[in-house]
Parts: sequence; C-alpha cells; structure tokens
Amino acid sequence: MSADLPQLLAAIEDMGVDGLRSVWRERLGEPPAIRSRDILRRALAEQLQMAGAGRDAVLDRRLAKVAAQHRTGCKPKVRTTTFKPGSTLVREWQGERYQVEVAADGFIWNGQKHASLSKVARLITGVRWNGPRFFGLREGEAA
Repeated sequence: MSADLPQLLAAIEDMGVDGLRSVWRERLGEPPAIRSRDILRRALAEQLQMAGAGRDAVLDRRLAKVAAQHRTGCKPKVRTTTFKPGSTLVREWQGERYQVEVAADGFIWNGQKHASLSKVARLITGVRWNGPRFFGLREGEAA
C-alpha cells in the first residue's frame, strides 16, 4: 500500500464527481461512466486500495472465468454423476439398509430395474428425493 493512500482516501470523501474523475484519470486511467458521487467515490476507493495492495493475476483469471459462466444468456452446465455398472450403492434409512445395484441403463433395487436413482429414493421414502443426494453422493448429503 502506498504511503499516501490513507490521505488520498480521506481526501476523496469530500470531492465532487469532477474531482473524483480527475483522481481516477490521474491514477487509474479512464474513469467509468458513473454519475453518482457516492458510487464513484466507493468504486475509486476500492480500485485505489486494490492497486495499492497489488492484484493476484491467477485469482483475477479465475474470477473472470466464473463470471463469464453466469452472464445473461449463458446456460449453466449441469454436471451429471456417472456410476460404473456393477457398483452397489448403500443407504441406511429409518433403521433399514437399502442396496441398489448400478446397471448399464439404470438402477436395480428389489429385483426391479429403475431408470433413475431418484425414482428408487422415492420408492424407498415415499417422497420426492434427489437420488444422488439421498444416497450421500452430493453436497448436503442425507444423514
């Protein structure tokens, strides 16, 4: 952080829009098209502090990548969980142990094939569940 930063931050408290733009132009380049004195002052203070502390280029790239995924018009990517056929998923629920075998084209429980793990969880509990979550395979695992 530069030695004059605290004084500069104190000085911009009382500046008008023209003064804030002047400081921005002098220190950071072309100022944004913000008309609100309060917002411009806060943005300038933030930019000055970030410039004074130094930026983390790796973090900036990661943040830009994440922000790009959430722009208007971008559809979120849905991650799907894949299981190897032959795997067994086990869940104890209400004192009973349930085992589901993963098949190439679904899930086998109680000798019957089901298209989704959520369908199996619904049959076990009687209510709608996210199948991978019910079997403890996702964040917010079932207890």
